[in-house]
Amino acid sequence: MINFNPKDRYGFEDLVEIMAILRSPEGCPWDREQTHESIRNNFLEEVYEAVDAIDHKDTANLREELGDVMMQVVFHAQIAREEGLFELEDVLDEVCQKLIRRHPHIFGTVSANTSQEVLKNWDAIKRQEKGQNSVSDTLRQVPTALPALMYAQKLQSRARKGGLSLASIQSPMEEMEQAMQQLGKGEQTEQALGRLLFAAALQAGEQGLSAEEALTYEARRFVEKFEELENIAPAPLSQLSSQEQARLWQETGSTVCKTDQQAEA
Repeated sequence: MINFNPKDRYGFEDLVEIMAILRSPEGCPWDREQTHESIRNNFLEEVYEAVDAIDHKDTANLREELGDVMMQVVFHAQIAREEGLFELEDVLDEVCQKLIRRHPHIFGTVSANTSQEVLKNWDAIKRQEKGQNSVSDTLRQVPTALPALMYAQKLQSRARKGGLSLASIQSPMEEMEQAMQQLGKGEQTEQALGRLLFAAALQAGEQGLSAEEALTYEARRFVEKFEELENIAPAPLSQLSSQEQARLWQETGSTVCKTDQQAEA
């Protein structure tokens, strides 16, 4: 039996202690079995759930999801501690050192009076720290685990900062048109689809938009339209002809998602 005294209110140190207990020989069988790799997707899901709470301006849910994200950090740190790799204190020290080092306009003598100057200094310090001597070095440092559209735009943004004007080499719209012509042509289909999406991400970046957020919005709008379609359909959709489905689909849909309207209220 674990010797643990419940409290009315817990803090960060309590979270660390609880995780250590769960990972102990007397702790939870499931928690003891986990590795960095086995809970990798859990980490991603918790972050996405926190972002979803932000998108919906759901303060109560955001509070809960931030706790889940923090729990994942402590979970990984506890695994690393058991493997003799590093301690949680090392994680905290490193991020504090980084914040101080990358804010020389606050903790040093560098001058930065605008957000643009701050970002310029940050990028320069980051490149120096990571030994990024070329633009291709910075491209290789972009995490491939990012969602694909976000990954593409991050690469394009860094290439743009490195002096390469992708849009002037070939128009994103022309690239999309060429990719569309290749779609459905055997082995080239997947490659053409990749070109199409990459060009769409580039077009979004040229207009100062997030391709990831744009696609997320459209996907959410699809859910709203599908719900409306089911509500007005005279029978289950599987029993309707494609022509009847198309006619009803045209009758659905406001251009603004209900979820967006709720968030703005």
